[in-house]
Amino acid sequence: MLLFPHGGGSASYYRSWARAAPWDIEFFAVQYPGREDRYAEPVPDDMRRLTDVLAADLPLDGPPIPTILFGHSMGAVVAYEIARRLTAAGDPPMGLAVSGHPAPALTRRGRIHLGSDEELIEELRRTDATRLDILDNAPIVRTFLPMIRSDYRLSETYRPSPGARLRTPVTVLYGDRDPEITPAEAQGWREVTDGACVFRTFEGGHFYLDEHRDAVIELLTAYARTASGTSSVPWPSAP
Repeated sequence: MLLFPHGGGSASYYRSWARAAPWDIEFFAVQYPGREDRYAEPVPDDMRRLTDVLAADLPLDGPPIPTILFGHSMGAVVAYEIARRLTAAGDPPMGLAVSGHPAPALTRRGRIHLGSDEELIEELRRTDATRLDILDNAPIVRTFLPMIRSDYRLSETYRPSPGARLRTPVTVLYGDRDPEITPAEAQGWREVTDGACVFRTFEGGHFYLDEHRDAVIELLTAYARTASGTSSVPWPSAP
């Protein structure tokens, strides 16, 4: 399973997920350019450029690899665009799970990326996207704020290009108090696929994942096993 972080986030957000994953499901967190071990790489501020970079890391020309994609917030549309690329390459993912983001066609326009540093920091406080102690540390903020601004620009200017609908089943997750997505915006994900589309609401705001990590992992694990036809997996016998 490939895990796509939220805007301003990095692969390390999912570190605990990998440790909590069951033995038969592998979680791999995707690292966007411009952060952690890819800090020296330029930060794409356009979805096409970002997916170009990420697609280059995927074995699109090799044998098919059964994969489920999961993305939260900005990561939801990144995962969706990668699913489109995999499908076009003849290797559609087994499943797509999206969290905390309106359907692609309903993505909200915004101007946060055009605001001052102070306005951007206040937005991070509002969404609980970053630890508050970090936001109070000016030297650290100056280091990562340009990357976050680029992610906001990417999110707020994103519009899906025309193309065929997916055939992949889609699962949509969101918090019942998330100001970034309404039930109607969640329902819009039905339009991206000819496959099944199911919904799951959790108590909480935009980062309900932090409170319900284990429940989300359990849901994604069941999804992966069902999609791969291994919903009842026996424990391996001892050698």
